[in-house]
Order: sequence, then structure tokens, then C-alpha cells
Amino acid sequence: MAQGQPLGKGPAATHGAPPTGPQQTAGVPADLEPDYDAVEPEEEFDHERLRAWLGERMGRDLPAMEVFQFRGGHSNLTYLLRFTGEEWVMRRPPFGPVPASAHDMTREYRVLSRLWKVYPPAPRAILLCEDNAVIGAPFYVMERRTGVVIRKREPLPQVLGDRPETFRRISHAFIDALADLHRVDYVAAGLGDLGRPAGFLERQIRGWMDRWNRAKAREVPLMGRVGAWLLENMPPAQAPAIIHNDFFLHNVMLDVRDPGKVVAVLDWEMATLGDPLVDLGTALGYWLEPTDPKELISRSDEPGHTLRAGFASRAELISRYSARTGRDVTQIAYYHAFAFWKTATVVEQLYSRFARGLTHDRRLARMEGESALLAAAAAGVAEKLGFHS
Repeated sequence: MAQGQPLGKGPAATHGAPPTGPQQTAGVPADLEPDYDAVEPEEEFDHERLRAWLGERMGRDLPAMEVFQFRGGHSNLTYLLRFTGEEWVMRRPPFGPVPASAHDMTREYRVLSRLWKVYPPAPRAILLCEDNAVIGAPFYVMERRTGVVIRKREPLPQVLGDRPETFRRISHAFIDALADLHRVDYVAAGLGDLGRPAGFLERQIRGWMDRWNRAKAREVPLMGRVGAWLLENMPPAQAPAIIHNDFFLHNVMLDVRDPGKVVAVLDWEMATLGDPLVDLGTALGYWLEPTDPKELISRSDEPGHTLRAGFASRAELISRYSARTGRDVTQIAYYHAFAFWKTATVVEQLYSRFARGLTHDRRLARMEGESALLAAAAAGVAEKLGFHS
């Protein structure tokens, strides 16, 4: 059966070619700390039913399966499936009600089942299940990659050391991975219908306005004012590209032996076709500098990772990206402001899930009030382009 072709009909359809052998052995470098823990009780599922389904799809009897849950992330849930001599990764939507257009496993699977062929940092998605009867939701299985992930609100991994030259190389590898994604020929990759590039930015702004109004747990007047300004001051559209739509340092996996090499880019659930400077703006919005407002820096429980000596400045990232892609970045401040404004809504959506009792994840409780900080940050950047707060 060819990759990506249906293996069934109706809601129980599955996709993908059965794996032909081990994709990732359980052995990893001894100095690489595990990035997973036991599964959260409220995010458990029927392990045996999943093992039986996998065995049927792989055409062989599978040994006992251990299941762990990867740390970090607040959106789609990611699990490690461990068998003797091999490991797989499973992604599924969060528990509880979710927006109809969000957490689309079929879409994420489609991107990763094709993109890995032309963009090496994309992990290969191999099996898709749209039958809720297996684990209670659609899911897909992909290859397991190992490396170092710099996680938000956690100390910098010790394995990276503290040498400024290492952080410089990490900075370059990070921005080069983004630039290379935007250079992919998406039509040749079979992803020409992934999104609608025309009018992309306006749809983004209006869509995030609507999400804010539905998710807000408090009034933040700046959100409406900045949103209106963004609509009125949109720059000319860039030539479209595949965009990750959540590209920042914590979604990049580094080679444990050579941190100046990206071995994986993670969390592709929002990938689409659109203005690539939206991705660059997102990266800049998460990239802290020592001169940033103290309130912005204080969002992290640990000192911001990119504040350390050796990490590139935002100006350096912009310059390197422009040189590698040939893109016009003269309006990047607009996209930087948009990134802060959009992230304010993302944070509010997550916090509101906790405030409404849909999850007991205490990490989300810390987000109370962060949307106001991010709205102020967006206004501060937009002021450089004429916005009056």
C-alpha cells in the first residue's frame, strides 16, 4: 500500500504504510536526560487496545508496550510508545471539548507524511487512525527522534554546557532551520493545497480577534486596539511558503553531540501556507534580549535562555534569515507586534481552560495575567510604526 493511501473506509479509516523495522532504538546517550514521565492520570487511554491496533497495522505480534508522556506543551498530547528494541511517538488531541478546526490529526499527519522527504528536520509520520474507538480520539504515530529540547520554564539542559560559542551556533542553527523551511517548494512536496495564501494575514488577524473574544477571562482593552491597528496597517503580502506557525526555540530539537545541528522541528499542528514573516515574527516574539522590559522577561520562572552570552540578538537573526532566503524584512516590526498580540490570545485560551475547570494542569494557573503583559509588549513594538497606545 502506498504511503498516505487509505486502508479502510469511513470514520475508521487508517493511512500510511506499515513500518518495516525499528525506527528508533531505546538506547540513547547516557548524558541525555529523559524528556518524558509517567502518563498523567487524566490523560490516560486503553494501552492494550492501542497495542492491538498497532500490531494489526504493522502485520506482526507486538511485545508488551510501555507508555510514557513527553513533558512540555499544552496543546496536542504526545506519548512515547516503547517496545523491545524500538520506540514510536503518538500524538492525539487534548481531552475535553476543543475547537472544531483545531487539533486536526489528519492535517498534521498529512504534513509530516510528506514534508520529511524534502525537509529533514520534519519527523516522518507513518500511521494515522481516525477511529475514536481505539483510544477515544483520532491520533497518528510517527518516528521517534532523540536530542536536546530547551524547554520553557525549565533550566537550560546541562548537556549543552555554558560556552557562548555553543549558544551562538544554536542561534544560527535555529534561524537556518526556519529559513530552510521557507525555501521548500511546497508544490513539489505535494502540499500545494495545504492552505489559502491569498488573504492569509487578514484572516489570521480576524480569526485571532474572534478567539480572544471567546476565550478571554478578563478585559484587556489593548487587545482590541492593537488588533484594529494590525488590520489597518497590513504590509504587502510576501510570496507564500510553508509556515510552521509556532516556530520558536522550544519547538526545536538539537543534536546532543553537536548542538549546532537541528535534528527535529516539533509540533506541526498549525502548519499551513502563508506569509513566512509571520513565522519569523513568532520566533522573534519568543526570543528575549537583556534590554527587554522586565515584565516580559519575568514571564519565565527561569532566566530567559536567550539572555545568556552567546545567543544572537534579534537583529542578527533577522539579518541571517534575510541573507539565507532573500526575503524583504524591512517591515518585520509589524510581524513582531503581531506575534506578541497573537501569543496573548494563545495564553488566554490555555489559562481559560484551567479557569473553567477543563484541566487541572497547574502550569496553566501561572498564566493568569500574562495576556495583559503580552498585549503591552505588542503595543510597545507597534509604537515604532506609529501605533498610539
